[in-house]
Amino acid sequence: MGRAFEFRKARKMKRWAAMSKAFTRIGKDIVMAVKEGGPDPDTNARLRAVIQNAKSVNMPKDNIERAIKRASDKSQGDYKEVLFEGYAPHGIAILVETATDNNTRTVANIRSYFNKCDGSLGTSGSVSFMFDHTCNFKVKGENLDLEELELELIDFGVEEIFEDTDEDEDGNEINSVMIYAPFESFGKIQAYLEENNIEILSSGFERIPQVTKKLTTEQAEDVEKLLEKIEEDDDVQNVYHTMEETTD
Repeated sequence: MGRAFEFRKARKMKRWAAMSKAFTRIGKDIVMAVKEGGPDPDTNARLRAVIQNAKSVNMPKDNIERAIKRASDKSQGDYKEVLFEGYAPHGIAILVETATDNNTRTVANIRSYFNKCDGSLGTSGSVSFMFDHTCNFKVKGENLDLEELELELIDFGVEEIFEDTDEDEDGNEINSVMIYAPFESFGKIQAYLEENNIEILSSGFERIPQVTKKLTTEQAEDVEKLLEKIEEDDDVQNVYHTMEETTD
């Protein structure tokens, strides 16, 4: 298995850990999608993807519809996507993806977290080159031939395809397939899956570290303090780093 598989395995129980935070993140994604392409998911591919993600974390249908309606209101402010780069203690590179309606506030907050935890906020491009920007899709695994699917998608730049498992609300195991490809391949792969009636359970973008660094337990705790502060911020959508993660 490749880096995407290991990355997915290590992060799978951590991502969207707090349901309330997941709903907040998706709410912002809905606003940005509607502002970009309109409120109709049939004609807005980005909105379709966000709605799939909302369903994957059991966001109620009423919440989704209300978020779309609010986003369609001209008085609703827009969110700007801003990427922050820096270093945690012990030489660990960090990338922070934010969606903010007040960049001054967000910059001040992110800088304060780095300063308080002995890290340093860097300039644009200072660590982003250490990560591969990827897109991913989780699709229903029933009646899918992985080898055949990989051959079909190889022209779209797909780098990894592997089986994955999750549990539903009742604890039943659900089989799915994960697809990883470069960031710019998202639209073409989404179109192929929809045209071939392959059900997309969720999709998104991730930044996979090219190399990770193993720390001692004490050093890892120093880094985790900074990560926790950053992840608690309402403007933060995702946090990526080069610290080697365990799957415990």
